[in-house]
Amino acid sequence: MKYAVLVTGPAGAGKSTFTRSFLTHLQTARRTAHLVNLDPAADSASFEHQPSIDIRDLISLQDAMSELGYGPNGGLVYCFEYLMENMDWLEEELGDFEQDYLIVDCPGQIELYTHHPFLPTLVSKFARLGIRTCAVYLLESQFMEDRYKFFSGVLSAMSAMVNLEIPWINIMSKMDLVSGTSADPGRGRNGVRRRRNVARYLNPDPLLLADASGEPSNSNPRFHSLNQAIVQLIEDHPLVSFIPLDLTSTESLENVISHIDYTIQYGEDEEPKEPHDMDEGDFMGME
Repeated sequence: MKYAVLVTGPAGAGKSTFTRSFLTHLQTARRTAHLVNLDPAADSASFEHQPSIDIRDLISLQDAMSELGYGPNGGLVYCFEYLMENMDWLEEELGDFEQDYLIVDCPGQIELYTHHPFLPTLVSKFARLGIRTCAVYLLESQFMEDRYKFFSGVLSAMSAMVNLEIPWINIMSKMDLVSGTSADPGRGRNGVRRRRNVARYLNPDPLLLADASGEPSNSNPRFHSLNQAIVQLIEDHPLVSFIPLDLTSTESLENVISHIDYTIQYGEDEEPKEPHDMDEGDFMGME
């Protein structure tokens, strides 16, 4: 049995850093894992682990831009459309692996997850090849600094979940930035919210958005109605919750990996570790 994890999320969320830590941890635990690079614009120098499968062996963003005259976004879409037309290449590459764990590092263009047909096509291909697949979606903790930005991230995660229709884990990355100071009881380093407020973000509380309607930046009554509609949508479809990830903590990484293993049924007798088992009570159940 093969297993695949799609690492998705917006640019800057920490996908590549998480992928490196994920691979290193699995290799340290003597588990066979391989990197699959699906970013045609990736810089080879950025890879700590060399990809076992690399879309750039088929086509790179530089090829699309220089030979066809596309810009960065158009070139990226062309690269994926070209891959969709050459799925036999990918199938041949995947045929070399058995009983292996494939970690698929995806680019940061959000439209690839929310409405482009490429990733659903890829997931269907994996299913036909007997590869158990799940996706993780990373959103960085600094989104919690701005409630509107945060709920935009929540809606993007929800849209991606609906688009791909596979087992899914949402991760709040860069949790090492979340801490408090006695001088500012509501905020921590870099303005990120204190841990005591984080629970309402890990399990998104729609009232955070409703409560913001009275803020000066949201004084236009038309925005009040929009916020209420978004609140109702999230309440009616509570699909999104987040697992906290602090890559400075081995326990935090192990907690996330255990949930991934459980989701794709790797080691089917194992139960995922809960955050409180990892001594992360500061992140959960606190007001």
